Amino acid sequence: MTKIIGLTGGIGSGKTTIANHFLAAGIPVYIADDAARKIMQSAEIITEIKEIFGNEFFENNILNREKLAAIVFNNPEKLKQLNAIIHPAVKKHFSSWILDHKNSPFIIYEAAILFESGSYENCDLIITVTAPLETRIQRVIQRDKTSREQVLKRINAQWNDEQRILKSDYVIENINPEIAKSEVDKILKILKIQ
Repeated sequence: MTKIIGLTGGIGSGKTTIANHFLAAGIPVYIADDAARKIMQSAEIITEIKEIFGNEFFENNILNREKLAAIVFNNPEKLKQLNAIIHPAVKKHFSSWILDHKNSPFIIYEAAILFESGSYENCDLIITVTAPLETRIQRVIQRDKTSREQVLKRINAQWNDEQRILKSDYVIENINPEIAKSEVDKILKILKIQ
């Protein structure tokens, strides 16, 4: 039976960097945010989003994700409504993906909101990636070309590190790339002998 290893952390913590270390080691990695982006382009999901949020978030039937994000990260109820559309679709997509990797002893399921979405309940073990708040803010400002205020709104819409750590089996502090990679290697050794 393939073990599901949840990989999570707040925005800007460097989850994708850590996920890429696992990928480079030959471990299948499912990136929930990437899957959600693709799923949000499907006709079925577009219809559901239009029903709840209206047509003003679409240009030529293409979702303007930034415009939608500006609304949902300022309104917890709207975020809940969007998640109610996206999370079941991602769960279904993941169920299909894991069948393609059923011969792997374990896979990595990377999700920013692993706990908030309830997906952690399907994981055998959980790894949380952390980084200092200011480092996270600067990473996201650089990556997304956004404002500090917008980054803080997104951070505040997620669990904090203390909440995640309490429910995690492993914690990787992602400040120094070499140290973070060595932490991944240590975890891989443990997982391979379990």
